[in-house]
Amino acid sequence: MTDPISDMLNRIRNGQAAEKSTVEIPFSNLKYEISQILLKKGFIEEVEKKGKKNKRTFEVTLKYQDKAPAILGIKRISKPGQRIYFDYRKIKKVRGGYGIVVVSTSKGLLSDKEAKKQRIGGEILFEIW
Repeated sequence: MTDPISDMLNRIRNGQAAEKSTVEIPFSNLKYEISQILLKKGFIEEVEKKGKKNKRTFEVTLKYQDKAPAILGIKRISKPGQRIYFDYRKIKKVRGGYGIVVVSTSKGLLSDKEAKKQRIGGEILFEIW
């Protein structure tokens, strides 16, 4: 697998398209941190670690509002073949402030608002709305 973040986002997108209640994702610290940001911002309902050692995964409980998925769209910005970096002043709002941008910074993964508040730029991983 060349891009584990895209794999995670596609699993979530496909799970919601199939109206599944949960999606299982292979564990990595980066993907787990991304899921924690999505949980905090209200895009998913719950995250639960499962398994031990090499068989570790985590289960994401998807969120629906009146049978409509809480996540309307996801766009991967920075890819393994082309990394995209921005200064905190150049990070733009997603869908008029309805969505968020996840930024990988020197202080860890942050949402766009947190990165602007701390005045830290970094690699723009993806947009979600």
